Amino acid sequence: MDTIQMPRARYKQLVDQFAADIRSGKLPPGTQLPTHRHLAAQHGIALVTASRVYAELENMGLVSGETGRGTFVRETGLAPGHGIDQPAMADGVLDLNFNSPSLPGQSALLRNALRKLASSGDLEALLHYQPHAGRKHERAIIAEHLKSRQLSVDAEQVLIVSGAQHGLATTVMGMMKPGDVVAVDALIYPGFKAVAEAQHLELAPIPFSEQGPDLDALEKLCQARTVRAVYTMPTLHNPMGWVLDLAQREQLIEIARQHDLIIIEDAAYAFHAENPPPPIAALAPERTVYVSGISKSIATGLRVGFVAAPSEWVPTIERAIRATTWNTPGLMTMLACRWIEDGTVNRLEAEKREDAKQRQLLASKILEGMEYTSNPAAYFIWLPLPEEVRADKIVMELMNENISVSTAEPFATTEHVPHALRLALGSVGMDELAIALKKVREVIEGYAY
Repeated sequence: MDTIQMPRARYKQLVDQFAADIRSGKLPPGTQLPTHRHLAAQHGIALVTASRVYAELENMGLVSGETGRGTFVRETGLAPGHGIDQPAMADGVLDLNFNSPSLPGQSALLRNALRKLASSGDLEALLHYQPHAGRKHERAIIAEHLKSRQLSVDAEQVLIVSGAQHGLATTVMGMMKPGDVVAVDALIYPGFKAVAEAQHLELAPIPFSEQGPDLDALEKLCQARTVRAVYTMPTLHNPMGWVLDLAQREQLIEIARQHDLIIIEDAAYAFHAENPPPPIAALAPERTVYVSGISKSIATGLRVGFVAAPSEWVPTIERAIRATTWNTPGLMTMLACRWIEDGTVNRLEAEKREDAKQRQLLASKILEGMEYTSNPAAYFIWLPLPEEVRADKIVMELMNENISVSTAEPFATTEHVPHALRLALGSVGMDELAIALKKVREVIEGYAY
């Protein structure tokens, strides 16, 4: 018996046609597609069907819809995430995408530290499972270290994790349920977005200015919806570089107390800030989970982080550590704790702050006249693009020049993604950085004028 083929839905035919034209290059990146209404009239379909066509193309990663501007063909040569999740950089590529700063002499420090560890009397203990939250004396070392960050906690409140990213993940796993709403800035650290997606959380974006989040908008959000937590980077925000002042921190805490919010304080970049106000965890210790580590300040390959939490929340987060890694690798933890005790961590952090200042100074000279946002001691810059310039085209052209940067897409929590670049300054030498920044300026000006 012959099979009767049902006619393919008209919108599917249009999706396939557009997809083929985009992939073949017939519709090159940056092409503006017809408005929804024009597409509907052109093909004799309903307006809702035209919207469905563009929605499916957007889900396929082939187009992007921009409020007030229209629908544009995306650069499909870019990796998903517009650079932030690309594989390791190929030889010769100048990496302004990820920050992995390493100062001269750090490898020698590592060699010397490993030699000392090799002669240590307690190496045998490292061959066995460690307590999930870390060994007691190492938790005490980190608690003492946190005092230099204006945070006083008991050792029992400290949990040792495999980097700050793991700290964020275990905090979310332990403290939240799928469907919980978390208030976040409109631009945030992409790693938290990844955790939220994996745990099926809803991120509710808060608008912001260069000085910080709109806390009145946070208050209105909490009045309108049941919000479980707020994720914040008050001391050197990534990617905007702001440091919230004491009044802003107190206002955020007041809102959190009024609406019973958990505060997740991400302090991964806090070491860059000079003389900041106390951490939110010091001001609201009963409801704040403080997450940081030494991967950013010492070396990204040293995956040691720490979480400080209210005592009653520690067992819950500890169970999440058990479920994910059982415990942080003992060798790395021992190395990190020795560097904390002998002052190596404080010294390297001070040197990296100074290094970041020199890089910011270099960037200010090369990017003079261009509007951008940064912190004088941070390893990154937020560079909004002129209205007529598309970020994906800039990123692709820079990749063709062997320079890797990120668009705003990995950082955005809103439907509308601003056209901007996030430039990481810490992974290349100063001479290479100068070359890369000059090329960034040249490419942007080539499109803008």
